[in-house]
Amino acid sequence: MCGHCDSVVRVPPARFAEGPRCPKCHHPLFEDHPLELQTASFDKHITRSDLPVIVDFWAPWCGPCRTMAPHYEEAARRLKHQARFAKVNSDDEPALSKRFGIRGIPTLIAFKQGREVARQVGGMDLNGLLRWVSDI
Repeated sequence: MCGHCDSVVRVPPARFAEGPRCPKCHHPLFEDHPLELQTASFDKHITRSDLPVIVDFWAPWCGPCRTMAPHYEEAARRLKHQARFAKVNSDDEPALSKRFGIRGIPTLIAFKQGREVARQVGGMDLNGLLRWVSDI
């Protein structure tokens, strides 16, 4: 999936390191930061990705969210070919927060082919994030 134009793009895993670009908008498919997802594009990204999608439900006023943000960004950079990292602002997307029963933030949810496979409530440091994603 292209994080810029939401186009579905198929790339064989063997070509991930070559830096593939979206044929529609020409942006890189794998970037060093999480995607920002909104309600309109959320389902497409979590159901059409062959990679696991790790979603951080957060809010700008949340201290633990701000503390974890640089670690999440670094995990997204290090693991960009193993998983897609995304963020959902709970204040801007209350329907998604309600749909997934988000009661505390930050909450991380891992999806594989559109299905929730793991959930973590509370902030983590980089090593904790890398371990958690590798266990998925």
